[in-house]
Amino acid sequence: MPTQTRADVWRVARSPRMLGLLAVLLAAAVVCGLLGAWQLDRARTRSAAAQEQRQAQMAAAEAVPLADVLAPQTAFDGDLVGRKVSVTGTFEADQLLVSGRAHDDVAGALVLTPLRVAGTGAVLPVVRGWVPSGAAPEAAPAGQVSLVGYLQAGESAGAGLAGTTTDAISPAELLHVWAGPIYTGYLVLATSDPPQPAEAAGGPAVLGPPRLADTGPNLQNVLYALEWFVFGGFAVFLWWRTVLDEARGTRRGARGGPHDDTGTAVGDVT
Repeated sequence: MPTQTRADVWRVARSPRMLGLLAVLLAAAVVCGLLGAWQLDRARTRSAAAQEQRQAQMAAAEAVPLADVLAPQTAFDGDLVGRKVSVTGTFEADQLLVSGRAHDDVAGALVLTPLRVAGTGAVLPVVRGWVPSGAAPEAAPAGQVSLVGYLQAGESAGAGLAGTTTDAISPAELLHVWAGPIYTGYLVLATSDPPQPAEAAGGPAVLGPPRLADTGPNLQNVLYALEWFVFGGFAVFLWWRTVLDEARGTRRGARGGPHDDTGTAVGDVT
């Protein structure tokens, strides 16, 4: 069976018909690539929209009593992250700043205050908000307070305390600072009754619902993008395959028509 040579392939590839076909298929490949890139952008956009929707749902949810979902010194279930709860207690004076926490791309610290929970006597770490680096937030309201906020899992132990500063919200470390028992999660404050000092009056900036773990780009759009990239690659492959087939046909024609077993061309007259 005749095979094409490199010269045959190069000659066919430079032919006007093949160059025209190449232009058409390259244009198709570019369109496929653009559509694939658009699907990837859609995947990221839909993921961000889903994250915002989850946060909006957390903010709009009804608060449930803390005692209904979490007891002191019990394991923190991952499903509780972002759960909106209500709790009553009294703030204690041993307030800490959690360093290295940026907010809106501004360096600062979280204001972490122990709440002695009514009815249990256990300590619940409460993130009352955020302050920029170097700021000294006002103290928490005195007396009994009623709080609403979002639960978060306790963090791993950090480098420990340095005066009134820590680098982690670790219940295991805080247990040695605040008299226990202690909750294994902490509360990100949303509202307080009576209210804490406003940000304009030296109070910390209240944070929104915590962001849940990023699940990555939307899988459906990622698969669509891969399909478009495959189509674009196939368009280029189709041109190359057409060139090879054409070169093979040209080579066969150059060697003459089919022969019988004796080497005589079929149809020859003797």
